[in-house]
Amino acid sequence: MNTPPRIGFLGLGIMGKEMVLRLRERGFPVTVWNLEPERVPLVTGAGAVPAASPKAVAETSDILCLCVLHAAAVENCCFGPEGAAQVPGRGRLVVDFSTVNPDDTRRIAARIAEAGWRWVDAPVSGGPGPAREGKLTIMVGGDPADVDRARPVLEALAANLTHLGPLGMGQTAKIANQAIVGVGYVLMAEVLALVEKAGLDPALLPKALAGGMADSTILRRIFPQQAARDFDPPRSYARQLDKDLLNVRRFLRGLGLDLPLIEAAVERYHTYAQAHPMADGASVSRLYEGGSTGRAGRPLA
Repeated sequence: MNTPPRIGFLGLGIMGKEMVLRLRERGFPVTVWNLEPERVPLVTGAGAVPAASPKAVAETSDILCLCVLHAAAVENCCFGPEGAAQVPGRGRLVVDFSTVNPDDTRRIAARIAEAGWRWVDAPVSGGPGPAREGKLTIMVGGDPADVDRARPVLEALAANLTHLGPLGMGQTAKIANQAIVGVGYVLMAEVLALVEKAGLDPALLPKALAGGMADSTILRRIFPQQAARDFDPPRSYARQLDKDLLNVRRFLRGLGLDLPLIEAAVERYHTYAQAHPMADGASVSRLYEGGSTGRAGRPLA
């Protein structure tokens, strides 16, 4: 058997932790770092090796994976005081699973290329359960040769893996994904308010609509969670989807597009997430408890 590449992994949040556990299960040697060190023991029991900094992780890695909150966090991992770019790349590869604006991805990749590093953008969708099971959807951008080098790692994590074109195209597809998801979370919250006000048992709705045009993963997974008020512990954080939706807005405006439905969902979700950043991402439905809150509604405590 071929020796698996040495993996470095920066970011052990809800998604990153599960991805590391999956990679360890598949036999990859993994060295890890997280900004909040208290999360590191969640993966060291599975054989992941802790390191003191992104630089220390990069020194022991053939492929450096990132799964962090936003572009600023990616930049800190690469160019901070103990950043990975201090290690000569010599063709080493970064695989960025974070959700980042495509323009930021290209800018960061160009900068770290000066130190000899290659870059693949590979944002993910699916949530922590699919991450642990190797059933993520991964949208990939980058040079074909770099994508091929990353493929063993990507295939260990993905059920659906698509190379969409050059650097930044994975993040462009993730923009579309997050627009659909963000609008869907708000829409499910409003549909829940509708059916409960009308006296329909919300538990019956996903089955009733199964196989029809309205059927979707969001209807089958997020709507029942909202109906059950099942938000603790969080499966994701509102601040994450809020960040992604604000990124969608920025991207749309950069293209000169006026898309009012997406804009309205972005604003609605932002209203909630500002007050409850660490609440479950689906708990935006709290905006509608007790009836409509109106256009400017305020989150409930």
